[in-house]
Amino acid sequence: MSALATTSGFRRDALETLLATRSEPRWLTARREAAWDRFAALGMPDPQAEEWMRTDIRLFKLDRFGPALGGDAPAQRELPPPLLAAGVDLGGRVAALDGRTVVSELDARWAQRGVLLGDLSQLAAEHGDLLRTYLDRETVAPGYDKFSALGHAFWTSAAVLYVPPGVRVEQPIHLYSALGDGACDVSRTLIVLAEGAEATVLSETASRGPHDAGLHVGSIELLVEPGARLRYVNLQNWGDKVWHFAHQKAAVAARGGLQWTLGALGSRLAKVNQRVALTGPDAEAQVNGVLFTQGRQHLCYNTHQHHEAPHCRSDLLYKAALQDESRTVWRGMIKVDPVAQRTDAYQRNDNLLLSPTARADSIPGLEIEADDVRCTHGSTSGRVDDEQLFYAMTRGYTRREAVRMIVAGFFQQVFDRITIESVRDALGEAIGSRVRDLQ
Repeated sequence: MSALATTSGFRRDALETLLATRSEPRWLTARREAAWDRFAALGMPDPQAEEWMRTDIRLFKLDRFGPALGGDAPAQRELPPPLLAAGVDLGGRVAALDGRTVVSELDARWAQRGVLLGDLSQLAAEHGDLLRTYLDRETVAPGYDKFSALGHAFWTSAAVLYVPPGVRVEQPIHLYSALGDGACDVSRTLIVLAEGAEATVLSETASRGPHDAGLHVGSIELLVEPGARLRYVNLQNWGDKVWHFAHQKAAVAARGGLQWTLGALGSRLAKVNQRVALTGPDAEAQVNGVLFTQGRQHLCYNTHQHHEAPHCRSDLLYKAALQDESRTVWRGMIKVDPVAQRTDAYQRNDNLLLSPTARADSIPGLEIEADDVRCTHGSTSGRVDDEQLFYAMTRGYTRREAVRMIVAGFFQQVFDRITIESVRDALGEAIGSRVRDLQ
């Protein structure tokens, strides 16, 4: 179990105890209290609702968890080794363990140029007027559902990156959240690239042990202002007994660009809403997803490409490989507003079944209200080609090596989109180490 004290459940007295340990400005506290009111008023998700009918959380008991309160702060040395940051020359990093920030570092060259990196509770005291401007947008709506409200009320760690206008941060920034067995992590991420700024962010989560239990409730908000460019890599690698609920949204303004690459390898059950809104003309977004499941894992990802302005482009590619009795659910939607003429949008989901008992549900959708657009979608599911397997084995590969090579080739289209070689290698190795022989 975590060394941090927790209360049983997310109650009003737990929120008051949490706030008593913080020195946050009143406006930030008021946000938490408003989110608490929504949390208390909302029930658990309706299992018959379209968004939840394929994701069964009846075994999840929220009252078994509570926010991290009191106790000594975890030590940096307790962090498990990160995957994405290995061998990378970082410009800064923020790391949290069991919902408590334990590392916050920024290279002096970027600090001198006005870049902000750290925990929201601390940065709000010195830069509250600036950060409040972006938090007021409520990119992730606090009242979307009970988990969204919980995250806005009870977050105990919140990584913030702000890059001023015209600044290009040439070194990647690393954001890291880790969990010990039985711990609870309620976290937020806010990344703001002001007009003309550029940055690369490597964000990952991990458990201290591969079979650790726990709860993560989180939100990610990416704000890409006019002409800014953000490359964001997000790896979810929790232990296989962690419940994972997250709301993630990016807003890309005029002429802005976003490349968002997501890897999902861990957790017992994951329910993630990933949204991209193109809010200004000539904005573009590329969203890449890599999912690998095993055992009885259940990963559900709802993606949403919202075209709110004309002449925007979005391209989404999700690939999933499934072993054992695992299951993935992907629900994708392209929404085009009436003003978003000349939209160019695409979404695709491919699934590779490595076991006859694995299951992949793909549900693409289009909601188009403009009449001058190009919007397409596609989905495939299939098993490993026996001829490919036979051919590889006749060339001297063992059966497992052949399967691993075929899986690597299946994901290669996504890996080719990742510009950082070390990140490509880390994702490839993490997936390859999980591949077993075909069932």
